[in-house]
Amino acid sequence: MLRFPARREREGGQIIVLFALAMIAIIAMVGLVLDGGSAFSQRRSEQASADLAALAAANAMLLKGDENEATTLARAVAAENGWTHGTGGTVVNVAFDYTIGIQVKVDISSLHDNNFVGIVGMPTWRVGVTATAKTGNGPDTATGAAPLIFSIDAFGEGGNPKPEYTDPLNPYPFGETNNDAPETPGDFAWTNYGTGNVNSDEVRDIIRGQLVINKTIKRNEYVGQENNGNHTTLYTDVDNHMTDTCYPVPVVDHNGIFQGWATFCIKYADKHNKNVYGYFKSPWVSKNLTVGCPAGDCPNFLGSYERPHLIN
Repeated sequence: MLRFPARREREGGQIIVLFALAMIAIIAMVGLVLDGGSAFSQRRSEQASADLAALAAANAMLLKGDENEATTLARAVAAENGWTHGTGGTVVNVAFDYTIGIQVKVDISSLHDNNFVGIVGMPTWRVGVTATAKTGNGPDTATGAAPLIFSIDAFGEGGNPKPEYTDPLNPYPFGETNNDAPETPGDFAWTNYGTGNVNSDEVRDIIRGQLVINKTIKRNEYVGQENNGNHTTLYTDVDNHMTDTCYPVPVVDHNGIFQGWATFCIKYADKHNKNVYGYFKSPWVSKNLTVGCPAGDCPNFLGSYERPHLIN
């Protein structure tokens, strides 16, 4: 006797298993599409946030040059747009590069919670993006730079010198206040570019061109005098060898820490009042600093304003 119902039952059971497997595959595929689209949307949100964070950090570096402050600002901007560092698996990393200009790289990555793909063992994906913003023209090598350092306080927003220090017809009497580094906008100090305690003979050799400093000075490097002194005898040498010429000069903070380059033009020096009369050259040349001076226009760092912009 034939028993077709039993066979049909077995075939029906196999069909149910195949249908269930097919449904899992279909759900996984649909889930991949849906979760993938959601992850792409998250990536776009992260990218927009990283772009804004990188631009904000680059602008902060242009104005103040403080990496810690720029990092804090970048993470604050990311948090305002929904990506808070250290929360929910979110990581916001900020890195700085001074090879060409000031470059700030912001990486944002966070977990994406999958609604469907978790069925096949992928409950989350890590989604990450990168943005890099550039500004300024970073410090580089100066050949034949003057042995004088000036205060960052002489410069305003965007790195441009304040008007009172830019008039060729009325050169400003920059004074030496016997300190290792300039303490006021109108102050200056001597330097041998961090090669040891400043002494008059060594600086005199630099002024006369007998010792040419050819050194790459990096941000946050000390270039102060390392000893207090007016070095009164040097004013005559400045007057004899450096008048009516423009030179690249380091600009420092109150501790003698290098912040960038500017172009300074010397008119004359007065040893009795211990003043060097001169002005910062404007308009500024906006390109990377690799200079040979004294001669012609000297490129600079502080005076060349390059608007923060995305390069990646």
